[in-house]
Amino acid sequence: MSFDPNLPIIPEIAIGPYSMGGKEPIFFLGPCVIESEAFVRDIAGKIKEIADAAGAQFVFKASYDKANRSSVSSFRGMDCREGCALLADIGRELGVPVTTDVHSPEEATIAGEFIDVLQIPAFLCRQTDLIEAAAKTDRVVNVKKGQFLAPWDVTNIAEKLKAFGNLNFFFTERGVSFGYNNLVADMRSLYWMRELGYRVVFDATHSVQRPGGLGDSSGGDGKLAPILARAAMATGCDGIFMETHPNPEKALSDGPNQVPLEKLGAVLTQLRRVHAVIHEN
Repeated sequence: MSFDPNLPIIPEIAIGPYSMGGKEPIFFLGPCVIESEAFVRDIAGKIKEIADAAGAQFVFKASYDKANRSSVSSFRGMDCREGCALLADIGRELGVPVTTDVHSPEEATIAGEFIDVLQIPAFLCRQTDLIEAAAKTDRVVNVKKGQFLAPWDVTNIAEKLKAFGNLNFFFTERGVSFGYNNLVADMRSLYWMRELGYRVVFDATHSVQRPGGLGDSSGGDGKLAPILARAAMATGCDGIFMETHPNPEKALSDGPNQVPLEKLGAVLTQLRRVHAVIHEN
């Protein structure tokens, strides 16, 4: 690959009909949370149409429960089993893989019955029992790198996953804490984690989050998400995680970070073009 032929050769990871590390990047797209069954089914169908038109490989994402909210009054979501079953049904209907985050070993076991890619949240990325439970489902595991970790610290997480018998995992960069209520995305992190021999995805929307920045909720700079995504793709990452919503201002979670659905197609097309240039022989 032209961005650095000296990086180690990393085995591809099968995600449904796709291959992470193949000729095409993988996009993890969807709303932050399942706001309702009708909402999530509708937006999943629309994203599928947009992704297909852009020629993009797409994994549908949505949280069944937002366990880590700024305020006790914030919207949470639904039951784990109910939410995972709903996502699996949507995935079957659209013919795409699905992903969601899990927050406890019990939830990981339940999600393993339904979900293609289990996501370990950034704040829980060192929780050994959670990692073990996710690993033992034999599903692909995506670990969000904590805002408090250096890129090379993910090696310890990788060793846990391997020890529990799972080699199908990757890491997602989502920014590092930079003072109070702020994150910074260090593009060097993507290179360094790939240099260690791991597949890496960039979370464009959570990297522009301002945690707790609005007092009882998180703020963000959603307009910067596509810009950072372009930079990450140029660095040579394997995919992009990007939340989207038809009306971010009315989203029940993380609205300030999400990309308006109407702009998603143009963003995907541009990112695929960047990926193609970077991976020219």
